[in-house]
Amino acid sequence: MTSLRIKDQPAGERPRERLAAHGPGALSQAELIAILLRTGLKGANAVDIGRHLISKYGSLSSLARASLEELQTVKGIGPDKAVTLAAAFALACKMAEELRDDAPLLDTPEAVANLMREDNRLRKVETFQILLVNTRRRLVRVEQISQGTLDTILIHPRDVFKSAIAANAAAVVLIHNHPSGDPTPSEADIKVTRDLIRAGQLLKIDVLDHVILGCATQERTRDYVSLRELGYWAGC
Repeated sequence: MTSLRIKDQPAGERPRERLAAHGPGALSQAELIAILLRTGLKGANAVDIGRHLISKYGSLSSLARASLEELQTVKGIGPDKAVTLAAAFALACKMAEELRDDAPLLDTPEAVANLMREDNRLRKVETFQILLVNTRRRLVRVEQISQGTLDTILIHPRDVFKSAIAANAAAVVLIHNHPSGDPTPSEADIKVTRDLIRAGQLLKIDVLDHVILGCATQERTRDYVSLRELGYWAGC
């Protein structure tokens, strides 16, 4: 049975009206996408198209990385709707850039993940970055250290701490993404973390944490892990 088009739904059930009445937090991902799409094909429901996009790509992160050509292979998505979706994700990235300019406090893994999530959402390969912070744990700037293949990056302590010394940073937070979506640290992640902790101790520059970004799932409610929380600072 074909779903009702949005304009045929009762006003209280339409995504736009629900957002106005209850705020964006009351809407599902599919409903928010439906607002961007405005309408679907004749006789189709934009929410159904939104659900199909989420189902097809599995997560907003994967959807954000889809090219305009890939998006247009989905029934109901033409050039205009594909561009609208791409623009929405680009705006999210630019908002994240503005947040970094405000020197946010980075005293928890959640704060780090919130700051860097949108910047990493579009990345298709592993990218290793460091957050340089001052003595009050406020961001000085973000530095990209290395970019690898789909699941491999190469890190040398010299490259990490060169930037920290030049910026006169008191400490650094390590961060990288797992394009696979699973933020579980690999043995290589653990080794490079411990190597950098020890190098920082020699240079009197604290390594506060190493946060790995992935994707949330029904089984995994957080889209990141903190190696400090996992206990990998013990014994270093």
